Amino acid sequence: MYVSLGVTYWVTLLLAVLAAFLLVRLFIIQHDCGHGSFFRSTRTATVVGSILGVFTMTPYHYWKRAHALHHATSGNLEKRGFGDIRTLTVNEYLSRGRWGRFKYRLYRHPLVLFGIGAALHFFVFHRLPIIAPREWRRERRGILLTNLALVGFIVAMSALVGFKAFLLVHLPIVLMSCSIGVWLFYVQHQFEPTYWEHDRDWAFDAAALEGSSYYELPQVLRWLTGNIGLHHIHHLNAGIPNYRLQRVLEECPDLGLVTRITLWQSIRCVSLTLWDESSRTLVPFSRTSGTTAL
Repeated sequence: MYVSLGVTYWVTLLLAVLAAFLLVRLFIIQHDCGHGSFFRSTRTATVVGSILGVFTMTPYHYWKRAHALHHATSGNLEKRGFGDIRTLTVNEYLSRGRWGRFKYRLYRHPLVLFGIGAALHFFVFHRLPIIAPREWRRERRGILLTNLALVGFIVAMSALVGFKAFLLVHLPIVLMSCSIGVWLFYVQHQFEPTYWEHDRDWAFDAAALEGSSYYELPQVLRWLTGNIGLHHIHHLNAGIPNYRLQRVLEECPDLGLVTRITLWQSIRCVSLTLWDESSRTLVPFSRTSGTTAL
C-alpha cells in the first residue's frame, strides 16, 4: 500500500479493502483471546489480546469484560446496555418525546450506525476511561495503556514513513474495518425471527440459538471474518475457537436447523429498528405510524 502511493491512490484504496478485512480477522483473534478459547495460557491470551487491541483500537480488558456481559444478557429486555446495538421496544419509543425519538432515529440511521457512529465508537468512545464503571479499575487502566500504545504506534510510523503517508494508508483501513465490524455485530442479533424476552422468561440456550444469527457467507468471507457468521454456535459455547466453529456445525447438523441469513437477505435487516412485544418481532419505524403508546 505504501508503494502504491507513488502510483495512484485508487490502488491504495483497493488494497485497503483487503487490509480492512484482515484487521477484522485480527479482531476475531482478539475476541477469542477474550473468551479464553484461542490459547491454553491465560497470560498468552492477555498479551496477544492486548497487543491486537492497539491495532483494532479496542482496549482488551474493557472489551473482554463488557463482551462477557453481552453473552450473559443477550436478548434480555431488562439487561440491555452492555455490548449491544441499542434497541427500544415500540412502546418505549412511542413514550419518548420528539427529541428522544429523533435521537433514536438518528442513532439507527445506516449512515450513522455503520459510518459516523462506527468511527466515533472506535476512535473516541474506546479512548475514554469513563466508559467503564468506576469499580472496573483494571479495565480503566487498560484503556489508558492502550491509548498510550496507540500514541507510540502513530509516532513510530510517522517517523518511519511520514505522518501524511501513514494517514493515507492506515486511516481507510481502520475506517473500513470499523464499519465492517459494526455491520457484522448488527446482523448477528438484528434479524427476523429473533429472540427477546423479559428476565423472568429469558433462557440462555434459547437466546443463543434463536437470538444469534447463522450468517451464511461465501467461503472467502467466512475465513476473513473468522467464521463469526456461525454466531449461534459461538453464543451457545464461547469456548469454541473460531477455526473450529465450522467443524462443530458439520459434526452437529442439528445446529444448522436455525434461521439462516444470506448476504443479500442481511441487507433487509437494516430496516428492523424496534422490538414489538405484541407481535414478538423486530419492526421498522413505519409500523409505528398512527400508533400511541399503551
